[in-house]
Amino acid sequence: MPSDSSAGNHLRRPASPSLWRDTDFRRLWMGQTASQLGEHATSVVLPLLAVLTLQADAGRLGALRAVGQAPILLLALFAGVWVDRWRTRTTMALADAGRALVLAVAAVACLCGRFGLTGLFVLAFTVGALSVFFDVAYQASLVRLVRRDRLLSANSALEGSRSAAQIGGPALGGALVSLLPAPAATAAGALLFALSFLAIRRIRGSEALPERPARPSRVRHGVNEGLRFVARDRLLRAVCLASAAFQLSFAALMTVYLLFLPRELHLSGTVVGLTLAVAGPGALLGSFLAARLPVRFGYGPMLVCAAAAGDAAFLCVPALHGSSAVTVAALLVVDFVFGCGGQLVNVALMAVRQTATPDGMQGRVAATITFVGMGLTPLGSLIGGLLAGEWGLRTSLLTTAAGMMLSPALMVLSPLARLGRELPPPHGESRTARLP
Repeated sequence: MPSDSSAGNHLRRPASPSLWRDTDFRRLWMGQTASQLGEHATSVVLPLLAVLTLQADAGRLGALRAVGQAPILLLALFAGVWVDRWRTRTTMALADAGRALVLAVAAVACLCGRFGLTGLFVLAFTVGALSVFFDVAYQASLVRLVRRDRLLSANSALEGSRSAAQIGGPALGGALVSLLPAPAATAAGALLFALSFLAIRRIRGSEALPERPARPSRVRHGVNEGLRFVARDRLLRAVCLASAAFQLSFAALMTVYLLFLPRELHLSGTVVGLTLAVAGPGALLGSFLAARLPVRFGYGPMLVCAAAAGDAAFLCVPALHGSSAVTVAALLVVDFVFGCGGQLVNVALMAVRQTATPDGMQGRVAATITFVGMGLTPLGSLIGGLLAGEWGLRTSLLTTAAGMMLSPALMVLSPLARLGRELPPPHGESRTARLP
């Protein structure tokens, strides 16, 4: 880990008038935006290619999605160890170069008529694996490239662009498959990752690497260190538990929700898509507010209130009936509030995690929280399907929505609720991160 003196000097640099005047941050933001847009567009392009070009049935399509998500469970913890040993910008650049390369190869294979379902499965897994490395590295990169007192603003900007990519990426992917031949649609995703690679490679600022021992520990030991560090730190443990509770309940709720809208409320596919998409603008508003509300109210109150309001919005949905304009309007409000509250929580929790974690543990802590939280989503989806079959859609939706309230409840019972306008330093350091 970098010495305290060097890190302290890094923190005591004169404040710049604006985060956006930092050339390296702008390059990171542009690269991350292009990468997120490519990732979300590709997540739609590949399944549509399977259905429209390769005539995959529902079972194979489900398997394709599972293969693309499998690297989160298989590689997240390993990626955390890797990121803590190498420069984050190098890891992100290599991940983007790899994704651009495999998509370009797939485009050539499509053009030559030699691309089948087996190749698509390999492509989905490879892109998913490289995405895990990019996502873990980008979460750790801010602490090394941006001063700690700028973390909230930087996270707000990056999460805002990610929200925009979540809105525009799927639409772009659908348009690519509809308007272009399969090789061109695949090549477009490669182009976006290539643009991200070029932007991130141009980052020139120094990035302090954690000191490595003469004989680096094995990967297994590095993984265990990350797990133990999160388990022993009260603040990080609370972040991990709250995230895991949310992901489990939300996965269950979404399984029921996607059945409830068309079957119970008799909404068309277009209206269902509209109600889901409105969470994106809500997330954009949440990203904007996340850079301001903790300054005024403190991290703890903002986290608890945003999580409770966003999650509680779904408790209203089981009371809705029919497909009237009032029902649709209520769904739009619910999804907008959920998107706004969820993004407020995401940005603030990321700033808390980054500030409370020593530089040498950033990758492993991010990977551990991702592994524990996202690793429960398959179980949540299964629980949602089981409840829907046994209890009916309306009762199951109410139950899973109530389950989402466990996340803010855990925050209330943890040190997260007591956070003020100042974030605690990592263990063993006396620095205090103050909001600008």
